[in-house]
Amino acid sequence: MALENDTHAPDFELPNQFGEHIRLSDFRHKKPVALVFFPLAFSSTCTSELCELRDNLALFSDKSIELLGISVDSKATQRAFAEAEGYKFNLLADFWPHGSVAKEYGVFLPEKGFANRASFLIDTNGIIRASFVTAPGEARSIAAYRAALAELSPVPA
Repeated sequence: MALENDTHAPDFELPNQFGEHIRLSDFRHKKPVALVFFPLAFSSTCTSELCELRDNLALFSDKSIELLGISVDSKATQRAFAEAEGYKFNLLADFWPHGSVAKEYGVFLPEKGFANRASFLIDTNGIIRASFVTAPGEARSIAAYRAALAELSPVPA
């Protein structure tokens, strides 16, 4: 079961598509984070979802929200995916231990070997303020992100 709103977001450190280590707590007291779990790079639904985020990046950047995509793919796959699609945001590799961060957030699908489509909006204090999970195979909409972003008001440190 996915983590609920108003709970602490578990900290993690994962490599991005360039091999740089990104730690969730590094954003604490600096900027909110949109953590976007997706099943697999290059799959049709994931590609269309992340392209829609790419095309609407101002929704996040205008509010100084760090957008982090995360899947069980390797950092090399994440880099190829980001380069092929022109993603200008971090894609994190929850590769090994396989899906460990997705498991901590309660969105890993063990029978499939990857994470469900789940988004968590985390405030500057590390608290999940909004989240949504779609059924397997169902894409998330930009409208769902707009609604979730409305729940993420800046909280002074």
